[in-house]
Amino acid sequence: MSLFRKSLRTWWHFLVAVQLLPALEGGEETLVGGQAVLEGVMMRSPHAWAIACRKPSGEISTHSEPLERLSEKHKWMGWPVVRGVMTLGHAMTLGFRALRFSANVALDELQPEKPKDSGQKKLEISGWMAAINIIISVGFFIFMYKFIPLVAATELKRVNPIFSGQIMFNLVDGVIRLLLFLLFIWGVSLLPDIRRVYEYHGAEHKTVFAFENRDAMETSAVQRYSTFHPRCGTSFLMTVMIISIAVYTLFPVTTFWARFALRIALLPLIAGLSYEIIRFAAKHRGSLFAVITAPGLWMQRVTTKPPTDPQAQCAIDALNLAMSLEEQHGGELVIA
Repeated sequence: MSLFRKSLRTWWHFLVAVQLLPALEGGEETLVGGQAVLEGVMMRSPHAWAIACRKPSGEISTHSEPLERLSEKHKWMGWPVVRGVMTLGHAMTLGFRALRFSANVALDELQPEKPKDSGQKKLEISGWMAAINIIISVGFFIFMYKFIPLVAATELKRVNPIFSGQIMFNLVDGVIRLLLFLLFIWGVSLLPDIRRVYEYHGAEHKTVFAFENRDAMETSAVQRYSTFHPRCGTSFLMTVMIISIAVYTLFPVTTFWARFALRIALLPLIAGLSYEIIRFAAKHRGSLFAVITAPGLWMQRVTTKPPTDPQAQCAIDALNLAMSLEEQHGGELVIA
């Protein structure tokens, strides 16, 4: 395979992974969390983050940086609902940086070594390429999960008046949105390289579980744990889609474009509410809210796969790096 085709394939996998970004990341400011990337794992603690990616040669490439905890810098960012929006935005930004790093590690391995004085730049995901990916991803999200379900529900309303009611219309709209999401998640899982991302996702969950249980950071210990974690981004997205049905029903707008605008405007509120529900459900497993988040755990049967020992080692290395940097900054870590 030519360098161009390999590079294009890496860019394509990077683009798909960006679409999956909300489903691959998890955690919150006061806890350890992480995210699967291309051939690696990113882990973060309240005051640090680190990433470990395995190169085709078998070598592990790592990177770590300190983090500022938003709620410590601005108290209002720690308010209920608001903290969910801020944490999600911060996690998405950090997650995109981690994905970009992993893609550049893959691209770097594809290219032959060039003399330092050759003047030739190495192929990488540059700033403008990253910006294009973000635009494509946001556009895809709005089109796939806001526009298409609304169009379909509107057409069904015209075919049969039974779908005209406020509750029924939003229920149909929500079911279509959920089906599209499930289809996309399942469809991309058929791609071998994305399946490997799902395996790294499983490695991240197992490692976080081992850490939370104060177990040894060794592959033999980590592999004993489940790949299903309640704070996973998959659970968050499923909760968002379920909660959005109820929230949209509270606003009695009737025209197509008013409904479409409402769906965009309410995204922060729904994200914040969903964050609070997942946070509560993680601490109260027997509550009604835990029932709402259950579909997200079921979906992790698709978005997480059992990892190999080398994949688990990547997650362990990333967590060890993050915790080392956390200790240097004197951070206080809460273990749920």
